[in-house]
Amino acid sequence: MRQSVAPSRISHAASLASQANNAAATSRLQEKKKEFEAVAALERASALFLKRIEGLADDCEVMADAGQVHGQVLEQWPLMFQSLSLFLNSREQHLADPSDATVPLTGERLVRVPLDELQADTTKQS
Repeated sequence: MRQSVAPSRISHAASLASQANNAAATSRLQEKKKEFEAVAALERASALFLKRIEGLADDCEVMADAGQVHGQVLEQWPLMFQSLSLFLNSREQHLADPSDATVPLTGERLVRVPLDELQADTTKQS
């Protein structure tokens, strides 16, 4: 008597279905791998972008500090021009009246420097 081929057909169909499931799972796994690689690349690009932005922020802070220093220097210019004007006026007066020999022509004068105030200012800034 001959054996039936029906059970082998069922197992053959089951193996074909499992192969189809494996192929679908494999393709899904490949898609997930590509998605993960894209997310990882995005994360690396974001980290690089963050470093660049932090560098720009540091540069902006340096420029802000430089702006404050420039402002402090520019604040002193009127005093400088005032001092120069006083010196030039005294020199013109001395040239107009040469009999007054007590004022030196070189612009040398004694000035009082308030050391207490300067030291108090430096301790406040520290």
